[in-house]
Amino acid sequence: MTTLNPAAPAARGSDRLARFWRGRAEDAPWVRPAFLGLLAATGLLYLWNLSASGYANSFYSAAVQAGGESWKAFFFGSLDAANAITVDKPPAALWPMALSVRLFGLGSWQILVPEVLMGVASVGVLYAAVRRRFGAGAGLIAGLVLALTPVAALMFRFNNPDALLALLMTVAAYGVLRALEGGPGAVKWLMGAGVAFGFAFLAKTLQAFLILPPLALVYAVCAPGGLGHRIRDLALAGLALLVSAGWWVALVELWPASSRPYVGGSQNNSFLELTFGYNGLGRINGNETGSVGGGGGPGGGAGGGRWGETGIGRMFNDAVGGQISWLLPAALLLLVAGLVVTRRAPRTDTARSAFLVWGGALLITLAVFSFMAGIFHEYYTIALAPYVAALVGMGASVLWEERTRFAASAALAVTAAVTAWWAWTLLGRTPDWLPWLRWTVLVAGAVAALGLLVSGRVDRRLGLAAAGLGLAAGLAGPFAYTLTTVDTGHQGSIVTAGPSGGRGPGGFGGRMPEGGQGGQMPGGFDGQGQGQGQRQGQGQGQSQGRMPGGTSPQGMPQGMPQGGFQGSRGERPGLGGGGGGGMGGLLNGANVGAEAKAALLKDAGSYTWVAATVGAQNAAGYQLATEKPVMAIGGFNGSDPSPTLAQFKQYVAEGKVHYFIGSGEGNGGGPGGPGGNSEISTWVAATFEKTTVGSATFYDLTKEK
Repeated sequence: MTTLNPAAPAARGSDRLARFWRGRAEDAPWVRPAFLGLLAATGLLYLWNLSASGYANSFYSAAVQAGGESWKAFFFGSLDAANAITVDKPPAALWPMALSVRLFGLGSWQILVPEVLMGVASVGVLYAAVRRRFGAGAGLIAGLVLALTPVAALMFRFNNPDALLALLMTVAAYGVLRALEGGPGAVKWLMGAGVAFGFAFLAKTLQAFLILPPLALVYAVCAPGGLGHRIRDLALAGLALLVSAGWWVALVELWPASSRPYVGGSQNNSFLELTFGYNGLGRINGNETGSVGGGGGPGGGAGGGRWGETGIGRMFNDAVGGQISWLLPAALLLLVAGLVVTRRAPRTDTARSAFLVWGGALLITLAVFSFMAGIFHEYYTIALAPYVAALVGMGASVLWEERTRFAASAALAVTAAVTAWWAWTLLGRTPDWLPWLRWTVLVAGAVAALGLLVSGRVDRRLGLAAAGLGLAAGLAGPFAYTLTTVDTGHQGSIVTAGPSGGRGPGGFGGRMPEGGQGGQMPGGFDGQGQGQGQRQGQGQGQSQGRMPGGTSPQGMPQGMPQGGFQGSRGERPGLGGGGGGGMGGLLNGANVGAEAKAALLKDAGSYTWVAATVGAQNAAGYQLATEKPVMAIGGFNGSDPSPTLAQFKQYVAEGKVHYFIGSGEGNGGGPGGPGGNSEISTWVAATFEKTTVGSATFYDLTKEK
């Protein structure tokens, strides 16, 4: 006779919880709790003060709001629920946020928490990738370095595509590493990497493919099996990539243009043109039609151009260095050390393959970012963060195991010393911010280097103490920058991590194009932030420090709209409440007050669009305030030829648009597109009655003069 045991389900649940906490039987007792603690700490760190960023980049938040209302807008990545025009990228990065808004309603947390979860997932995947071959300690170091990288703390709390891109690139590298281990499931892991690459393309187009060549080459050379077998596996992975990225591209290209939104960022309503032009080769050679100043010649060349100095030192300069480069010298040194240690290993050695995978990804991304002549912003460098972190964790582990050899202990010492010196240099760029930290890091790094130099000939505990001190010294600077970053709200189209002041991090994160006309900051690799609004008492979103390149906010390049840098505060998260409807600009959404909001909501159900205005950021501010569709004429810059004057006249004749919101002095949309917003603005001003609502100019399109 069988006796029921009511306590059995509870016992089984308790066993599962114990196994979850304990981890693998072969692991030391501290391993799983340490890993779970790392994930929890990362999540709490990134959630801290999250709502201070409000709607963050209003450009993407408006598209998220639209996707939360309309499945068609969700699919295409439209800027409004009535589907006038899309963002200037594919929509995959918007989908998690739009689903969150659809489930929980519109708000700052609903938009940004999915980005935080991507950050925690990236740390977890990186840990798993590194620990499989190099141990839990190496995995924890890698995860910690990633979590505390300032630009990672910035972008995993922001609503740009870069967060999803960084996660998917980490997943792709993990899949390739698993495939390199061989076995019957290898091809499945490689195909999984292909799927990750495909969806990364749907997040940020061709940037997703930067690391594809080195990863494919490493597999072709280092994977187990014959050459024909390896080529077959790569072909299957390529097919997986093509399907996972191509299904959406094919649907968009085959969909009748008359029944879908205009492809934002393109000049011919073509996603393929957007991909290979403005978001593709244009980023390399600077020929970006529809970008700042209307596109034109290269922005780079030998030494520099519209988007800052190019060259091998770009990742270390005043503007970029504090975002990503704290441990970049260490990663490069440890990459060389790892390849030297594994130089005599067999072709299929997984340790060497790991150094080649992460090192290849780092070097090719570093080279492209350093020399690209097109639009470049500091926050792009989040793409480097997982590669730097992996190499630091792996390299430190390999040298620690070899520390009884003088060459290995010397390499550890040099790495610690160089890292401390570089942190001392970076901290010197903001001399009034935590001045004591600079010298503390330098002294601690020097002491750690001396200890590591003799670590192979002293007590193991002393060696561990030296290694711990060296790690703490190396992470102290980025940790301090990260704390400042999470304690500060970031809004608009150009954001940077770290403290305000000087030409480096903080203040305005992106150099304005020389002679630009106030054009596109988000671009194909995408723009962010607005100068760290309200940072450290500087108020109203206007940085008092110099911009990178030595230009002050008051001395922006000719033609850059001053109003585009205005901060945003108010009754809606990330939007202005004062002023009553003032214009925004190219870098952040409009300040929308109660009077303007009330005017737009009156009889809103009678119109397809409650308003139209030039430029996506302007439209985004009004749309987020009212949660009603607002047409962004000309897309982000106002330079896309959509709608044409004839199309807009037809919309007005059919009673689909209530108001046209004009530009205030020094504010508003960007340059007029061919036959685009300048003609529309002129026609509206000549035809319809004008009124002032708050600080904005409204034209009632139902009332002719």
